Amino acid sequence: MAQQTSFYMATANADGQPYIQHRGGPAGFLRVLDEHTLAFVDFAGNKQFISQGNLSENSKVHLFLMDYAHRQRIKIWGEAKLVTDDPILTAKLMPAHYRAQPEQVILIQVHAWDANCPQHIPVRFDAERVKQALDAKDEQIRQLKAEIERLQQR
Repeated sequence: MAQQTSFYMATANADGQPYIQHRGGPAGFLRVLDEHTLAFVDFAGNKQFISQGNLSENSKVHLFLMDYAHRQRIKIWGEAKLVTDDPILTAKLMPAHYRAQPEQVILIQVHAWDANCPQHIPVRFDAERVKQALDAKDEQIRQLKAEIERLQQR
């Protein structure tokens, strides 16, 4: 989870009406606090507060994490608790140098999880990883061209 930059969180209201919301942040914003507890700072977003409303009526939560680069997905079932009045916990979980506005912390008591097979998961890489790979290739090409030029001048 240390490299996870996003996941989907499913909640349902008291009547069972489901809602799925994307959560994102810098790598590692979803934190493992102990063997059964995950947590993350919930950043200011679309101002609909549907997940928050659902969790106030029904604490059941489901997280769906995708790792396209390694063709892996993790599903997590649990119960969530909204923490709105703990500035120390918020500061502890707030990613360093991230300029988002924290609204609350969501603590998740994990009841079960499952890792699915990679079948049908396409391989995808984020833009920063692709840029790093291309920059490394460009540097290698620059060095090889310089070596060719040096050898031709002999």
